[in-house]
Amino acid sequence: MKVKKITAPVQDAQAVPELLDKENVAFQAIDTVNWKEYPYQPQVAFRIAHTDHAILIHYKVTEGSVRAKYGEDNGSVWTDSCVEFFSVPAADGIYYNMECNCIGTFLIGAGPQRNNREHAPQEVMDKVLRWASLGRQPFAERVGECTWEVALVVPYTAFFKHHITSLDGQTVKANFYKCGDELQTPHFLSWNPIKIENPDFHRPDFFGSLEFE
Repeated sequence: MKVKKITAPVQDAQAVPELLDKENVAFQAIDTVNWKEYPYQPQVAFRIAHTDHAILIHYKVTEGSVRAKYGEDNGSVWTDSCVEFFSVPAADGIYYNMECNCIGTFLIGAGPQRNNREHAPQEVMDKVLRWASLGRQPFAERVGECTWEVALVVPYTAFFKHHITSLDGQTVKANFYKCGDELQTPHFLSWNPIKIENPDFHRPDFFGSLEFE
């Protein structure tokens, strides 16, 4: 998948959806149900672009219930209504998991494997700009169909184990996910299929390719 380069400056995550509209950046579906024990398939889409300083991501979700228990960064956001971006930005085998619940609470982990992952320090987290259509305050699960959006400006400094100053012309292995481990109806959707027996998003061997302009 090609990732468009945008030259306009971006100071605010709330401006991302309108900017991506203006730049005709299309949505991609996160719609692969990999495990038959978890057949529920909410409607999920993302779109992505990049600038000289950051990656821009806009997610749009419609699901049967929504939860945002976690309001502090690097908490268990995957148990909430959560969208995720995993990527391998360099050739050393370290991959990043960037996970965001429906109120913009963010988690960044890094490492070569699922266990013993290192969380980004708070000063790195603070530089990730977030906008959430549901606001930023935590809430208990709300049952009933809900549509929500989050937009992110993820600076290259968020890849805190590396010194990345540009992704121009790079091909990055990545995957996008939607989950809700503790929702009324747990689910685990991916953009690129994961061909293993049990739910596990920490599988760089099943990442797809992002070609950055």
